[in-house]
Amino acid sequence: MNAMFATKISMLQHVCVVPLARATRHRSFTVSASASTTVTPSRNLTVSSPTSTARAPHVDPRVLLGMSEHDLQQLAVEFGQQSYRGKQLHHLIYKRKAKEIQDFSHLPQAFRNDLIKAGWKIGRSPIYHTVTAADGTVKLLLKLEDNRLIETVGIPVEDEKGSMRLTACVSSQVGCPLRCSFCATGKGGYSRNLQRHEIIEQVLAIEDIFKHRVTNVVFMGMGEPMLNLKSVLDAHQCLNKDVQIGQRMITISTVGVPNTIKKLASHKLQSTLAVSLHAPNQKLREMIVPSAKSYPLDAIMKDCRDYFAETSRRVSFEYALLAGVNDSVEQARELAELLHEWGRGYHVNLIPFNPIEGSEYRRPNKKTVSAFAGALESRKITVSIRQTRGLDASAACGQLRNNFQKSPLIIESDREESQSDVAVAY
Repeated sequence: MNAMFATKISMLQHVCVVPLARATRHRSFTVSASASTTVTPSRNLTVSSPTSTARAPHVDPRVLLGMSEHDLQQLAVEFGQQSYRGKQLHHLIYKRKAKEIQDFSHLPQAFRNDLIKAGWKIGRSPIYHTVTAADGTVKLLLKLEDNRLIETVGIPVEDEKGSMRLTACVSSQVGCPLRCSFCATGKGGYSRNLQRHEIIEQVLAIEDIFKHRVTNVVFMGMGEPMLNLKSVLDAHQCLNKDVQIGQRMITISTVGVPNTIKKLASHKLQSTLAVSLHAPNQKLREMIVPSAKSYPLDAIMKDCRDYFAETSRRVSFEYALLAGVNDSVEQARELAELLHEWGRGYHVNLIPFNPIEGSEYRRPNKKTVSAFAGALESRKITVSIRQTRGLDASAACGQLRNNFQKSPLIIESDREESQSDVAVAY
């Protein structure tokens, strides 16, 4: 993995390095990382619920992961190197998937040392825990630099010819503030948005585990992507241009945040927008998705119609089937009427509920799922039923993270600050 192509550097090059002050000035690049070694998990970790949520910048200014080849060439020049060193950095980060700057073993030692002294990092986090399901689905917990855990899932599907499609389901936030009633992520609390590199590294981690290229990316992990749209769009660009995953192979999911679908449409991406409806009417949707109160169903459907008009990309609607709640044939007919009212060509992706601990919801049986799908198809709605993967790997968003961490892992600075707050309070 860490094999590099050989290069040499002259003594003059080392002597003439540009002053570090210039190379370390604040940049709108990405940085934040942690060690590359795998951490052995402990179920006896001390945790602490945060009293406030810090708003992290969408880009850490001294992380290499997320930077384009042009940015890396510019960085190399600022460190007194020739621009081709930036191309080498790009290859090592995105192709070789190096995790530490010292892994750049065939770049000049002086250049590596200068990057480290200036505070630069690659931006890869250690794998904290891994669970593999019988069907091959792998769920990872990554431990971020601030000791928080995020989930990412690798879903392999082999076709009849033996070639594999590998989908990475990535998180966009640490937890989620929207607290949909059926979702395990919301039950685990919310901490902060993920930065650009923290999204990208999830895809590279899946590739490392499977030793296979990720072919598809879905922003359907922890968090609401539209509440972290800047980081999501920056990560999307890097995954497309640098990791080289086609835009049409990327899906961005949302439960609906006012004004953000319009904003996404303005970027005219060729990726799929997946809107989580989960109900055919406003009253039921508010019960399942509390945030729906601020974004009425009619407003969402209008924005989806406008999105299609501006991008020519079909919107997909996600519909989690909850036994006895939203899975009747009558509700399927109501859903079809809603979709026909607002346009044509919509696609509905039915998702039988993934059971989670402590939830009052149940998974509908196959007959009910089939009847719901049939009612939609008979009304000329394109339907797919998502194959449930990783049931034995806590594959529903947030399940595995909640097993280990329902609030951020405490670190010493947090502990000292917390103790200080208690002293002031008393």
